[in-house]
Amino acid sequence: MKKNRFITGYSGLRALAVIGVILYHLDPNTFIGGYLGVPIFFVLSGYLVTDHMLKSYAQQGSYNNRHFYINRIKKLYPQLITLLWLCSAYIFVFQRNLLAKLNQVVMTNLLSVYNFWQISNGQSYFERFAANESPFTHLWTMSIEGQFYILWPLVIFLLVKFVKKKKNIFWILFGLSIASALEMMVLYLTGADINRIYYGTDTRFFALGLGASLAVIWPVERLRTNISKRDSRLLDLVGLGSFILILMMFCSKAVNPQSAFTYCGGMFIFTVLVTVFAAIIAHPGSHWNQWLTNPLFKWIGSRSYGIYLYQFPVMIFFEDKVTDLADHVMLYHTIEVVLILLLSEVTYRFIERPMGHITFDKVKIYIQKVLNSNEKDYVKRAQVAIFSLIFLLGSIGITVSPSVKAEDFNKSQLAKRIESNGKKQSKDNKKLIAKLKKDKAKQPARSKMVKEAEINAKKHPINKKFEKYGISQVDLQLAKNLQVTAIGDSVMAGSSDDLKKLMPKALIDAAVSRQLNVAFGLIDKYKNEHVLANNILIVLGTNGPFSMDDVDHLMKEVGPKRHVYWINTLVPTRQWQGQVNDLLKQASKKYPNLTVIDWYSYAKKHPNWFYGDKTHPNPVGSKYYSAYIAKVMVKHLK
Repeated sequence: MKKNRFITGYSGLRALAVIGVILYHLDPNTFIGGYLGVPIFFVLSGYLVTDHMLKSYAQQGSYNNRHFYINRIKKLYPQLITLLWLCSAYIFVFQRNLLAKLNQVVMTNLLSVYNFWQISNGQSYFERFAANESPFTHLWTMSIEGQFYILWPLVIFLLVKFVKKKKNIFWILFGLSIASALEMMVLYLTGADINRIYYGTDTRFFALGLGASLAVIWPVERLRTNISKRDSRLLDLVGLGSFILILMMFCSKAVNPQSAFTYCGGMFIFTVLVTVFAAIIAHPGSHWNQWLTNPLFKWIGSRSYGIYLYQFPVMIFFEDKVTDLADHVMLYHTIEVVLILLLSEVTYRFIERPMGHITFDKVKIYIQKVLNSNEKDYVKRAQVAIFSLIFLLGSIGITVSPSVKAEDFNKSQLAKRIESNGKKQSKDNKKLIAKLKKDKAKQPARSKMVKEAEINAKKHPINKKFEKYGISQVDLQLAKNLQVTAIGDSVMAGSSDDLKKLMPKALIDAAVSRQLNVAFGLIDKYKNEHVLANNILIVLGTNGPFSMDDVDHLMKEVGPKRHVYWINTLVPTRQWQGQVNDLLKQASKKYPNLTVIDWYSYAKKHPNWFYGDKTHPNPVGSKYYSAYIAKVMVKHLK
């Protein structure tokens, strides 16, 4: 009875986890901590499995490992195999750019070592932006769970046999959990690859370990129902506090998966909160089990495995066929959620639930009915036909995969261009910074600069080839003398060579995968070096949105005497395009010294200016991009 009470609340907690994970993938910049739904699954797995095993050892003196393994296989593999072959079939028919290494992905998932494969085969920034993101990325969690299920019966057997005392077992499991969290922190601080930290079984064990530790000191069967109202109220309050903190961390910028805090204690703190909350739900004296038990959470919780499995493939495949995601964010995300729920419901009914009770005799009877010509069960025959087609197409895709050469996006034209520009950028900046530190001369008056530009436009024209990209010779002359500090992401990095031709006095600091928070430190750095120009050019927003507080922070650092030129965003494959551009429009009204360069409106009707990712300007687009920026900046000067 107590076990059943916990299972209902457990479904509610699983529902919370899967909702958080989906929201994170739909909008990672609003639900920043949504990826923390994964530790919830790990804590619950550690708790339930360990509690079940210890109960068996206490009551029977042994544990049926064979029965455990068979049940785990029935629970996990039917849905996992269905997902792998369904995705493989889709990739073979509709998205062959993902065929490379598909056989390795399938095999490592079947062997529960996919997280290790991901550590050595992590996707680069250019792969993700080139509509080549893997639909299997999230399956690393299933491999860690699989490894846990394989090894844990042996671990518990050894602990029960040789350690014996529960107190000592608890401290061993808790100590291993602390060691895992400390390893995550040490690896991060010593500069280890982030994939190694994020996907490592050893660095993720603490969530499973804390759940297992809880099972030792908080066994479901020994929790008393008849407790005082005061104690019941205390349990409810502790549950409320942990629940509120969990929700806060789901939406907190502090737990950004790229931030130091996440790996230096943030993820561990969240996991501790989940463990406390799980303990409260398990106790029959609290009301949290009842509060988390409702038809919606029960439905989501029971389908959570399927929802988790299918959410990423649906989003990846759907968004690959959508060309204007940013213009219809709510509509497309609604469609994605509906598809995910439909797939999870169908596979739950026809795969997960029936296969959970499968036996050899049931399979034999099923095959006999399908092959019996007198049998008129057309539904079963249709099922067999569909499964056979998916299996055939998926198997073909997996079989031909080794012959498909993977495209190295790090060697694409864009990647090579950014790498080349980066080397030039570094050399130019060193020279320019040294020169700026020596030369303290102020820029001439605007009227004088304009007059000189008009004279030089006739006598000594420069960069004449850029005139066909929409900029006049006078503006080119003015841009030549413009002192600028430019901070940007990969979009600027890909065009920095053209920007430098037009504005040779610009200090350009651009790199891939940048978010706005990077700009704060860079502005402070150049200010301290006394090389921060009066004209600040910002190209940030491609990789995620930011808040008005972030803009306020940047404008405060810049100060009212400098002018900021902020290029808005054209990134139609990302949902935050409109959010970023609307916020910049509001900010330009708030700050007189902020000018938005409307690249979005200027370039959106010219898809031929961009690489295949529809975001980074190609060599032709780069010239339009650079000329447009220079034109807007000198217009303000004039």
